[in-house]
Amino acid sequence: MVMREAAKPRRTYLQIKGDFTRDGGDVKAHFPSALHPFKGTADREPNRLDLANWLVDTANPLTARVLVNRVWQQYFGKGLVDTENDFGTQGSLPSHPELLDWLAVEFKQPTATPHSPSPIPYSLKSLHRLIVTSATYRQSSAARADLTRVDANNKWLARQNRLRLDAEIVRDVGLTASGLLTPTLGGPSVFPPIPENAMALGQRRQPWPTSTGPNRYRRGLYTFHFRATPPPSMNVFDAPDGFSTCTRRIRSNTPLQALALLNDTAYVEFAEGLATRVLREVPANDAARLEHAFRLCLARKPAATETARLGDLLKTELAAVTDAEAKAVKSPAGVEPKQFAAWMTVARVLLNLDETITRE
Repeated sequence: MVMREAAKPRRTYLQIKGDFTRDGGDVKAHFPSALHPFKGTADREPNRLDLANWLVDTANPLTARVLVNRVWQQYFGKGLVDTENDFGTQGSLPSHPELLDWLAVEFKQPTATPHSPSPIPYSLKSLHRLIVTSATYRQSSAARADLTRVDANNKWLARQNRLRLDAEIVRDVGLTASGLLTPTLGGPSVFPPIPENAMALGQRRQPWPTSTGPNRYRRGLYTFHFRATPPPSMNVFDAPDGFSTCTRRIRSNTPLQALALLNDTAYVEFAEGLATRVLREVPANDAARLEHAFRLCLARKPAATETARLGDLLKTELAAVTDAEAKAVKSPAGVEPKQFAAWMTVARVLLNLDETITRE
């Protein structure tokens, strides 16, 4: 058993002026009187299970609205209520109040559908499906003059918002495109390669046993974090520091991010994997290989101008690679080292594109 209720509840006191040495009167557990009443029994004090039931009570309009708003924020960059931490009188008004109310009711009391004939109340999976299959979510993020005239800041969602991916997902994109991703669920944390002596920058030097084998290529979700010294590649892409709660991530756009994608050890490995994958999966045809690499990174076919520029880059690199540079790369069996080095450069360019790490 992990925990159980104490036979005799602990006494809790009001601390006079916050001083723990000066106890005032007893304080009893209860619920905010301004909100819906607690439907429990009066013969005992409410416990944590009572609190959980009170939070998801159908009479409580707040829990569903806050949850729905948080999920909406993940998909659109900001919630229907911009102040996601404050639904009170000091918070901002919802941009689409009727939509927020409808989503909250649908979340609490879902309607049966062919996909879900017996829907489950408070199902996050159903809520995610509802949002991502909507016409609003599936809009293009491309800016248009006619939409800018009527909705310059996209407050009314005339188009989709263009968002840079979260730090963990940036890593996942590189792993997926390169074919290195290990899809194992759960398990120990991952220690990806980091710059030498990075762990010496905190208050005390922390051990960093760099992962090897398949565990090295697991999703960014499993990356180990020290609060004082998080992995630099995560920090560069605005991962939360762990010192406090984070309800909305910052999305910056800095030159340091491009440098990390170009030179970080992990992303160099991803480029090696992408080059290897393209050379193995596509016959000896540079145009077809370039298109395949483009699709793996950007999920679309390249335009003729894009193919031409990448082709020129490939030819330039093939001519410029020295014997020493060719020996420095670990080319797969059957691939000429200079050719592999040139394709690695193309792969690094594709993984560094803004479009690769952006949700369009």
